[in-house]
Amino acid sequence: QQQGAQYRQQQGAQYRPPAVSAAAARQEALFFPDAAMPCHRWMRGQRCTRKHCDYSHQHTSLSKLVWRLGEARSTLDVCVFTISCKEIFDAIVAAAARGVRVRVVTDDEKMQDQGSKAFNLKAQRGVEVRNDRNERSHMHHKFAVVDGRMLLNGSFNWTRSAVLNNRENVVISHDPYLVADFANEFNRLWEEFKYNR
Repeated sequence: QQQGAQYRQQQGAQYRPPAVSAAAARQEALFFPDAAMPCHRWMRGQRCTRKHCDYSHQHTSLSKLVWRLGEARSTLDVCVFTISCKEIFDAIVAAAARGVRVRVVTDDEKMQDQGSKAFNLKAQRGVEVRNDRNERSHMHHKFAVVDGRMLLNGSFNWTRSAVLNNRENVVISHDPYLVADFANEFNRLWEEFKYNR
């Protein structure tokens, strides 16, 4: 309840992209769990009008991750075990709506889980989805490449449970060698799974 009171005090604040130094813009580490999910109105840059809002009205690891996904202008390649976090799902769909080429590789079994947003992505216009179709092993990666210049990678499963409960991390890097390595791995898997849609 103390956390809820803390977030209610901030309900008048409006969303602004996180302030980062030039060096931090190149490399950053995000750590989970977050104390609360972000307020949807605040995330859209609107004033929160709830009288008793228990959601966060300040930057969290999730809001920073979503903001980075929102930076995509030409391509967004996502390679994750599972997706069930609505805020991340919304960021992926919004990228496709902006005309970004969005490709998603995920695990075939997790794609069928109740609450999986990866399955829902298949129905979204402009989002291409492939899976590993392998009963013996999992596609267990958790990374994304944004515009071929930024890497998001770490232990973080893209789920609400991971946001609020798990000790997780995401490293954001603009190192061109790392980005190229992960982009090559994504393209290799994309080709390997070309019949698994």
